[in-house]
Amino acid sequence: MNYNDILREGENILKKNNIKNPYLDSELILSRVVDKKREDILLNINNKLKNIDIAKFKNYLLRRLQNEPIAYILGYKYFWKYKFLTNKSVLIPRPDTELIIEETLKNLPKNKSKKILDVGTGSGCIIISLMRERPKCKATAIDISLKAINVAKNNAKLHQLENKINFLNIDIDKYNSNYYDLVISNPPYINSIELNRLDDDIKFHEPKIALSGGSDGFRYIKKVIFKSKTLLKINGKLIIEIGHTQKSQTKKILYENGFYINKISKDLSGNERCITSTKL
Repeated sequence: MNYNDILREGENILKKNNIKNPYLDSELILSRVVDKKREDILLNINNKLKNIDIAKFKNYLLRRLQNEPIAYILGYKYFWKYKFLTNKSVLIPRPDTELIIEETLKNLPKNKSKKILDVGTGSGCIIISLMRERPKCKATAIDISLKAINVAKNNAKLHQLENKINFLNIDIDKYNSNYYDLVISNPPYINSIELNRLDDDIKFHEPKIALSGGSDGFRYIKKVIFKSKTLLKINGKLIIEIGHTQKSQTKKILYENGFYINKISKDLSGNERCITSTKL
């Protein structure tokens, strides 16, 4: 069996089982198995496969048939400009969250050392991407999940930033440092009803602790905003990701807690996804 044969077989099996992007997923799985870039596979489409590689491919394919996300099968996902290790302990980085990077960079002059806190860091993809772009800054990243913190630390090592970011396994409620220039967060914000409507690959595989925002979706948004009052310097910025129906209520919570809203940014689908605000 050569590359072409197994790609077609994989595509057909995934398509019959209604898996999205069947050919792309087959390519990515084969790329993982033979440890070659997708471009190299396509240039050598008639290369023969060893029996052990065929067995590995079929094992990964079986995992995909069970709706396991491709990022967990591969063990990585690209975010912003960089590669991040992923496993079931962390939310898979998503393109929409790159809005936080875009908006934060606008508030971080290149040659200044600002103090940043990332709340609910998960894989560390946000804070690590920022520190790659603004190496003079000082960063702390917190998460309630120890497993997530361990993934984030491994990603920091991958990017030679293990000594530049202070990772802490702590709930925002119990974190009492202060005088940050910037607090950034992609908190869990999906409400209980929406949580049950998610696609199977998200609902049954990604960590609920990183998705569930409580019955109304605002449990952690409120926590982050309330705590940021004491964590931020005067005129410090809070940049937070929200659900596409949460703008009005989030604005209300921000106003009640003494924040001025600078900007609301839209994601790739045109949904209002990221709010930049200032502590007055």
